[in-house]
Amino acid sequence: MRLEGKTALITGSSSGIGAAVASAYADEGVAHIAINYPDDGEQARAETIVKTLQEAGAKAIAIKADVADASQVAAMVGQAQAFAGHLDILVNNAGIAHGEVVEDIPIDTWDRVIGVHLRGTFLTTQAALPQMYERGFGRIINTVSQLAYKGAPALAAYTAAKGGILSFTRSLALEIGARNVRANCVAPGATHTPILDGVPEESLAAVKAGIPIGHFAEVSDIAPAYVFLASRDGDHFQGQCISPNGGDCFL
Repeated sequence: MRLEGKTALITGSSSGIGAAVASAYADEGVAHIAINYPDDGEQARAETIVKTLQEAGAKAIAIKADVADASQVAAMVGQAQAFAGHLDILVNNAGIAHGEVVEDIPIDTWDRVIGVHLRGTFLTTQAALPQMYERGFGRIINTVSQLAYKGAPALAAYTAAKGGILSFTRSLALEIGARNVRANCVAPGATHTPILDGVPEESLAAVKAGIPIGHFAEVSDIAPAYVFLASRDGDHFQGQCISPNGGDCFL
């Protein structure tokens, strides 16, 4: 029960890693969890996650918001704070992927990928920080990727966005450390989640070929890193990136 009584908002948590993190947080005693989903197509999944969390003993709510939209983010964070009373933990996990070589990427697609990942992380963090400062406590955990370090063919928009989040987190960490607010990253290796649905098979095969243990992760392999950084065990981590990636990239 390393997170007993804590509150959390997890973006992009209606499926994949975000949903696994929510479940792991409930198992560790988080009292209130806000589940974010992007659109009506994910509502049923989000409501299923909420029901599962409630059965595990946590209070949970589903909040629809496009994290690239400033007004929706402000409303989401406000709703989460009203529901939970305050926010102890913010996990910026919302993300999308698009597989296409640089010369063929439509500009609006590039903007959308950067918007969801990088702009979304900035907007949600900016909205959550004031009350973390006021209370003198907060844990911000941003999802990046080992591909932010090594790149990947046909995934330039995705890797650029993740690299941006990594740099943003480091700068943020330098600003907030004295306020007892921590900001760190988790950089999962290739993991079986819905985000891979839009990635060409040849790109996935190239990624898998570079993993020493020979297979993609399951979400249950990734969630413990988020528990660690949110708990007292991670108190001395600031501006760091831990990467459960099967040996795909040595940080």
